[in-house]
Amino acid sequence: MARVTVEDCIEKVPNRFDLVVLASHRAREISAGSPITVDRDNDKNPVVALREIADNTKEADDLHEAVINSLQKYAEVDEPEEEGMEMLTAEALAEAMAAEMGQEIEVPAAQAPVEEEAAAEHEAAPDGEDKDSAAN
Repeated sequence: MARVTVEDCIEKVPNRFDLVVLASHRAREISAGSPITVDRDNDKNPVVALREIADNTKEADDLHEAVINSLQKYAEVDEPEEEGMEMLTAEALAEAMAAEMGQEIEVPAAQAPVEEEAAAEHEAAPDGEDKDSAAN
């Protein structure tokens, strides 16, 4: 690599280790087909990446964000504020999802909660025994 190019980059990115990470990421982007912003002049991708950083055609902050995004396993999702959120029933959620997918679905009627069913079965058991123990 050209020593002059590295010295020009140190003015933009003072930490040499950060510079190596940013330039190598940009060189990989160039190898993957990203358009270059400076003349190639028969230089290899790492030198082109350093020249882009030195000429400020690629901002160090933008490259830093690109490196972070490439290393993240899960993309950060902006979630709406809780104040504006309404509680959706299962039926409304299923209908919304179906509409988003362009399908029509038939949502079954709501069923009684499991706790109420268990209480009803417990009351129906003879002599205060549980239904399971009455069967045994």
